Amino acid sequence: MEYALVTGGSRGIGRAICLELCKQGLDILINYRSNKDEAEKTLTQIKESGGNGTLLPFDVSNPDETAQAMAPWTDTESASPIRVLVNNAGITRDNLMLFMENKDFDDILKINLNSFFYVTKTVLKQMAIQKKGRIINIASESGLHGLPGQVNYSAAKGGLIAATKALALEMGKKNITVNAIAAGFIKTDMTAGIDEKDYKKVIPLGRFGTPEEVAHLAGFLASEKAGYITGQVIEISGGLFT
Repeated sequence: MEYALVTGGSRGIGRAICLELCKQGLDILINYRSNKDEAEKTLTQIKESGGNGTLLPFDVSNPDETAQAMAPWTDTESASPIRVLVNNAGITRDNLMLFMENKDFDDILKINLNSFFYVTKTVLKQMAIQKKGRIINIASESGLHGLPGQVNYSAAKGGLIAATKALALEMGKKNITVNAIAAGFIKTDMTAGIDEKDYKKVIPLGRFGTPEEVAHLAGFLASEKAGYITGQVIEISGGLFT
């Protein structure tokens, strides 16, 4: 049996990716930190679609908690390896840098960037032994181009993009691909406070994207069809910044 771990899988893009990956016959590990009700909704939808899943609560920004929670699947003797890892967990705390608190910068890096290191490190040895693995990092257009009011978020996602490229070089010989998805404005809780009417004027396709559209791309990158794609940052933004 093979597993896919989706961090921040309880709602939004994470939920959509969970539902997409279960179509590939993978058992889904649904990570969340505190919103158990939403995580259970994701699990119910997976089961209703004929898939299997497991709730896996832990704080991705805590390395000890992460390692302990993932131990049953990441032990090198485990018969149930994690074949696909999607680093999706993230938060925003937008503000102009002039007014940004130190904690708002530190917390964004811990949850959006440090967590990539903590979670990914736990699965690498098992993937290397199996010589099989897909790592997909959910980045952002902010990490490629920077956005005002998001110095902290842009720094974290920019670091994630650079780390994606470096890790792809390290793990290619082990048949492990590492790619990033740079999402633009997607209809989720994170963008709920943004007036779509104002922003869609600068998006060539004239609308925000959906979590399902991001999930379809993640599903492709997780599949055997994407076996020759690694170290790439694929934008899904409706043409923003084109």
